[in-house]
Amino acid sequence: MSTLIAKWLVGALSIIIVADVLEAVTVSSVYIALVVALLWGLMNISIKPFLIIITLPLNVLTFGLFTFIINGALLLFLASFIDGLTVEGFWWAVGAAALVTVLSWLGNRLISSVSSSSPSRV
Repeated sequence: MSTLIAKWLVGALSIIIVADVLEAVTVSSVYIALVVALLWGLMNISIKPFLIIITLPLNVLTFGLFTFIINGALLLFLASFIDGLTVEGFWWAVGAAALVTVLSWLGNRLISSVSSSSPSRV
């Protein structure tokens, strides 16, 4: 359970970093970043696999790069109904989603390496 919370916090931190780096993406507070990270994770579990299956021919033709378009669309969808998250355009959303994905992946790898190297409790 603590690993799940740590991964959620990594996602929120990734969103805050991306909002700090890209001027076209703004997050109004840490609370909004936590909400966005939670909803982003839920969408990646529920909606994204369905969208990838539907767009499988495009994903095959583009060698998987169409997944970036799907991620950008999902981020733009989140920004459409979360008041504290703004993204200025579709391509900014694609870039922001790519950065959030990379930063979250790096943070989750760090969490996995730390949790696997710690001694197990009996």
